Amino acid sequence: MAGFSFDHVHISSPDPFATAQWFADNFGADVVNPWREPNGVGHVIVNLKGANIFIKGRADKPKVKSNCSSAYGLEHFAIVTDDLNGAVAALKARGNTFTLDVSPTLLAGVRHAFLNGPDDTLIELIERNPA
Repeated sequence: MAGFSFDHVHISSPDPFATAQWFADNFGADVVNPWREPNGVGHVIVNLKGANIFIKGRADKPKVKSNCSSAYGLEHFAIVTDDLNGAVAALKARGNTFTLDVSPTLLAGVRHAFLNGPDDTLIELIERNPA
């Protein structure tokens, strides 16, 4: 069987450069290779310690906003931290909104919180300290 590994997640954004900067400001991600297509559509790659987030604008403006919690498809993606309490406090101090504060998961030693990222992106912050 072929081998597989995760490469990237792709976010559609009305302002991909601002979205990329949000990931840099809030998670220390590196903004890599921002560019525009000839039609003006922006593209940015954000690298978060080897995990790639591709952010792209659109030439056509969608008629509705995504609401991933009430449709099928990508619900959220997770970013791991070694200090969940500190990360949540710092993100709240920057004005970020959380839909779920720090709480345990069904897995032993794992806690998480959910915040609203840019462009209606739901992001899970997760801390793994298994017993």
